[in-house]
Amino acid sequence: MQTSQKTIARNAVLRELDIKTDPIGKSIAFSIRFCKRNGETVFIPRAVTSGAGINRNLSVNRERGFLPVDTNFRQTGHVYPVNIDNLLEYNNMLIKL
Repeated sequence: MQTSQKTIARNAVLRELDIKTDPIGKSIAFSIRFCKRNGETVFIPRAVTSGAGINRNLSVNRERGFLPVDTNFRQTGHVYPVNIDNLLEYNNMLIKL
């Protein structure tokens, strides 16, 4: 029996990414899979949205910034600026147009 993976619309993902904290002020973590400009696929099991360190307007350029974090929300890598067309999965759901 083949199991189908859940899907989510890209506009729903972008709306969720715009919400940076929960009602009590804690950062919201998620998993994300995307394709870099060189074609390499990157999976970040725990990330938060961030634009720090990127010297351009991400929304105007149709990009979002992702920062890998650990379970205590400490930075574990660098910010990845990603074009929204290169998003593949969000919280283990396939992203569709």
